Amino acid sequence: MSSLVRLPGLVDVHVHLREPGGEHKETFATGTAAALAGGVTAVLAMPNTSPPLVDEATFAEAERRARAEARCDYGLFLGATHENAGFPLRLQRRAAGLKIYVNETFGPLRVEELPAVLEHLRQWRGPGPVAVHAEGLMVPALVALATITGARVHFCHVSRAAEIAVIRAAKARGLPVTCEVTPHHLWLTEEDLPRLGPYGHMRPPLATRADREALWANLDVVDCIATDHAPHTRAEKEGPSPPPGVPGLETMLPLLLTAVHEGRLTLGRLVELTHSRPRAIFGLPAQPNTWVEVDLEAEWVLPEQGWFTKVDWSPFAGMRVRGRVIRTVLRGTVAYEEGKVLAPPGFGKNVREERSEET
Repeated sequence: MSSLVRLPGLVDVHVHLREPGGEHKETFATGTAAALAGGVTAVLAMPNTSPPLVDEATFAEAERRARAEARCDYGLFLGATHENAGFPLRLQRRAAGLKIYVNETFGPLRVEELPAVLEHLRQWRGPGPVAVHAEGLMVPALVALATITGARVHFCHVSRAAEIAVIRAAKARGLPVTCEVTPHHLWLTEEDLPRLGPYGHMRPPLATRADREALWANLDVVDCIATDHAPHTRAEKEGPSPPPGVPGLETMLPLLLTAVHEGRLTLGRLVELTHSRPRAIFGLPAQPNTWVEVDLEAEWVLPEQGWFTKVDWSPFAGMRVRGRVIRTVLRGTVAYEEGKVLAPPGFGKNVREERSEET
């Protein structure tokens, strides 16, 4: 029996493509090349760029660049500040969602005052949800604000046992919350920090072994696996103040296929976490004639170098995995095959194109 299996194209709802302002780390062209190599056919890019995407002018410039460079389909988040609640509805409809950073992260965006967060939740109309970077006690605080406003709140990169417990309880009460976890929080812990050094510095930080096991034990509560692909150069990581974040677009699917091989995940659940639920939560259109072909039996070691991401490193280098992307097909066109990205810059489409044209 053939070990080749066809899966739907993956959707990664949390990536940092660094453009504008961080093109030495990643661009729309290089980041979406990495996506296609990892079997990802649609990415939603975060707004903490330089300048951040906080108004119509900055958002339009990022849209222009993505339209010219993206090789796979894409959407762009708007970023919340203390002053910009109440985006025009036409702009909300063009965005993948609204991102609110209520805890420390990389970049200029952060909203620390709960009244400002509350105002954003009251005024956001979508179609995408409000995605929040919330850690620790800010998770139940945001659950409370979702209760007050009825806003759809999506928790990014949940990393700790207490956080997933709060989200489980919120869902049991029927509250409009969803969540994602990252491969690096599912596979790595603080015990890996001596080996990784500055390459293990990320937000949220790597947690304990017990936290990691709690994520696996509560995977039924999780809606999406998302990479939080956050590339920084080796020089930056090895500098005096290493920025937080790791690349992940090319390693997510091999890691998840390894979990399938080990019996920790089914292929059906993998598709739910990386395709069906992300599309439903963010209101994304179908991608016709789009799929990824994987070899379930291919065993290989994730390399130190040779990645399509511009920074060309991975925190998972040296790990043996089982499962490999052979071919990625986007809208009937072979976009990646046997180690080569074939889709040109500009081949990707904005996931909000049709909706924004209607308004």
